[in-house]
Amino acid sequence: MNLKASILSLITTSVVVVSMTSSALAQASIAPFAPGEGPIPADGIASEMEGVDILEHLGDTIPLNTVLIDDDGKEITLGAILASGKPIMLHMGYYKCPMLCTLVLNEAIRSLAKVELSIGKEFDLVSISVNPKENSELAHAKKLGYLAEYARAGSDRGVRFLTAPATAEGAKAPAAIAESVGFQYKELPSGEYSHPAMLAMIASDGRIVRYLYGVKFDPTTMRMAIVEAGEGKIGTPLDRFILWCHQYDPSSQGYVVFAMRLMKIGGAITVVVIAAGLIFMFRRSARIAKLSPNEVPSSPPRAA
Repeated sequence: MNLKASILSLITTSVVVVSMTSSALAQASIAPFAPGEGPIPADGIASEMEGVDILEHLGDTIPLNTVLIDDDGKEITLGAILASGKPIMLHMGYYKCPMLCTLVLNEAIRSLAKVELSIGKEFDLVSISVNPKENSELAHAKKLGYLAEYARAGSDRGVRFLTAPATAEGAKAPAAIAESVGFQYKELPSGEYSHPAMLAMIASDGRIVRYLYGVKFDPTTMRMAIVEAGEGKIGTPLDRFILWCHQYDPSSQGYVVFAMRLMKIGGAITVVVIAAGLIFMFRRSARIAKLSPNEVPSSPPRAA
């Protein structure tokens, strides 16, 4: 009887568990989804993310004369910022973003804090809001927060948080710059924006040099990207040599050794070593020949 009772109890428990699981699944299938949390369709792309991407425009020039509003409320252009001769690290997003933009900037600042090159000295950091409703007051508050976290002297001269001018034409300015760097985003019915996570390195002449993706940034990768955008004007000779030996690999999101250049270096070293060896051998042979006694021909014996 005890065995029968145990089996009956096990069956009853299983039925209850299956019933509860089925009920939970049924409720989940009919539960409403919050905006941006809907089910992902079979093709793997949520509707909120359709058309949101980065189309790389490496080598293209960003609009240098497009007027934006600095965090002090004054008009400014990217051309005026780049006139200092320093490259810029460009961030696109918006300041009331509930998660992604803040995460990207937070991680970027934390990574840059581990890089010897400084904002305001070797390069500038520029963030542009794609939301034309955001203003310079919000941008200024956002800037102060990141300056406090970065906590490096002189960085206030190189950090810019920009917004769109408060005109119908000015509202299009961030979109024009976003299009030039291939930053594809869209406004959702909730008023939030769906957008990718990206930083772009811009050379002092306005050319797009490098893209950095994701929300985690390796300090070494960021340093090399800054040196690359500086085009020989930033970093030590060792930095430039290391950069020459590497190329950016999008799959690993970092700089990897460039095999062909490494082979050239190896070949050059081999030639130098062989040449040095030959020179040493020739000089050694010459010294030996010089130090050897001259051979004197023997005279015939005299007759007695």
